[in-house]
Amino acid sequence: MNSKKNILITGASGMLGRAISNALENLGYTVFKLKRNVSEGPFYYLENTGHVFLDPSISLHAVINLAGKNISEKRWSTKTKKLLVDSRVQTTLLICRALAKLPMPPKILLSASAIGYYGTNDEKIFDESSCAGHDFLSILAQSWESATMPAQEAGIRTTFLRFGLVLSPTGGVLKNLILPFRAATVGVIGSGEQTMSWISLNDAVQIMLALLTENGVSGPINLVSGHIVTNREFAHCLKKSINRLKLPRIPSAIVRLMFGEMADAALLTSSSVTSLKIKKLGIELQHPKLQSCLSDILKN
Repeated sequence: MNSKKNILITGASGMLGRAISNALENLGYTVFKLKRNVSEGPFYYLENTGHVFLDPSISLHAVINLAGKNISEKRWSTKTKKLLVDSRVQTTLLICRALAKLPMPPKILLSASAIGYYGTNDEKIFDESSCAGHDFLSILAQSWESATMPAQEAGIRTTFLRFGLVLSPTGGVLKNLILPFRAATVGVIGSGEQTMSWISLNDAVQIMLALLTENGVSGPINLVSGHIVTNREFAHCLKKSINRLKLPRIPSAIVRLMFGEMADAALLTSSSVTSLKIKKLGIELQHPKLQSCLSDILKN
């Protein structure tokens, strides 16, 4: 088989996985998906035993690792936090060990991470050269990236996809917000002054495609638009895009009561992140501004 056309994707059933799979197939790539069952294909991961099988007869050009439980799916208990860690760190480590053992390892690994790597700060703007933070999400991202070490040591060009808030009506946080916003049951969170760093799904896919070329970069890349907004600005842009007149404010105390530790880790604190490497790649984003982004992706 033509190895340049073969791409393996983990986490292919998620919003990002579906989008990048479709884009690659439209460009003529052969997309393989890491399955959870031996009978479902040549690449599989048995979670109960930790066994990863990668068919050595199929030469892979690249692997896109997007595996990981949804951070905001449920309130963080000790058990939930362990699942968040294991589904990212342990899974990535096992996959990378298997990649390193292949007789012909892939040339490229794009491995998911998050801008939570930098921690939170109300005043500082982070880029790819910034240091890591010290909270749960930061330590999780650091461990997630470190788990790719077997692949790096095998000579695979490894890029850490530090995703901001990925916006799409088909999944993720935006899909979960549309109905509550239309019903005017959700609006500005807390003070509304906390900052948010986001990117459209289309732009995230465009960047991943660019990273699969010979001109791609290694190390971290922040997948953000660079248009940093406050939560209040985000709420008002979304309100305008769905033609709502008024939105409520949810006090911080209620947010903490509803979400527990997650409230202060992800909802009530600032995350101001830009990307130097997107500029280096020469990519022109389809959605550089929030209002035009929301208006475009929600127009139907």
